[in-house]
Amino acid sequence: MPGSLLVTFRRPARRPTLALVLSCLTLIPLALGCSSGGEDPPDSGAEGRSTPLAEESSEFWVAPRSPAARQVREWESSGRSEDAQTLRRIADRPLAVWPTGEGDPGQQVRGITEAATDEGLTAVLVAYNIPHRDCGQYSQGGAESDAAYREWIDAFAAGIGDAEALVVLEPDAVAHTLDGCTAPMYVQDRYGLLAESVERLKRQPGTRVYIDAGNPDWITDPDRLAQALRDSGIDRADGFALNVSNFQTLERSTEYGRELSGLLDGAHFVVDTSRNGEGPWEEGGDERWCNPPDRALGTPPTTDTDDPLADAYLWVKRPGESDGECRGGPVAGEWWPEYALGLAERAGE
Repeated sequence: MPGSLLVTFRRPARRPTLALVLSCLTLIPLALGCSSGGEDPPDSGAEGRSTPLAEESSEFWVAPRSPAARQVREWESSGRSEDAQTLRRIADRPLAVWPTGEGDPGQQVRGITEAATDEGLTAVLVAYNIPHRDCGQYSQGGAESDAAYREWIDAFAAGIGDAEALVVLEPDAVAHTLDGCTAPMYVQDRYGLLAESVERLKRQPGTRVYIDAGNPDWITDPDRLAQALRDSGIDRADGFALNVSNFQTLERSTEYGRELSGLLDGAHFVVDTSRNGEGPWEEGGDERWCNPPDRALGTPPTTDTDDPLADAYLWVKRPGESDGECRGGPVAGEWWPEYALGLAERAGE
């Protein structure tokens, strides 16, 4: 999470369980139900976009050809106008884009950032291709080697160019080194790759980088997490990201973020609020993060957080894209219109 041209990665909503002896996968974090991002090709102009929600504004770019936007148009043409209007709560808001891990991501990234630049807006991107990603779970995958990953992240960064971009770096990658899932032989290599990625992305003058740091229900020892983030280059990044593809409340995520920030010399953070409007599901066992029922959209993307440490609330996980093949859902990252509609309906209650 969060496809065709863009990431078809399946990241389940990151979960706190480490009981799965996983051998982390490369591109899809273990509890995220990876966002597919399968839309927004380089030609993604404003044509066909419905009128944005008038009561809100954001500095972030809205993709006009997201699965949600296409669904709105399909339902409008087939007579489901009320459902189409409800789904605009997703389609008309900025969603992160997850460029594919296959081949050279540079052209995909360039098309997205150029479209955003044309509108004077910031593109939100997710770099999700670390070797041994997602510990063999729903979003497994990733680069075949450290060298291949370095080439991929270099092309990703080059595609951004001088555009304004916010990059969430490798969901689940750090947390998976602490939950027992990543083989010990890969841990230090992973930290090194993340630190190199921060340095490479920060060469782009308009790029902000936030290293993913899991969620407060996953890694419960902030001291260990802070050290792992330091090893991963947090001192050169703009901060860390929390709650990607999960459902922890904004209040709990912010409290956790402040605690972690205090261990990291005041580092700032961003929070994924895409599906946390009702908080986490209290049932479901080890996979309570995977397509939980009765959830709702959270706070819309914005930089107006009223918190000096929280730089933005983002929709990193793309609402309506499956967390994986659980509870009747399709494969991770695939668009699931009726689940999306439920998220949007409950957000308006």
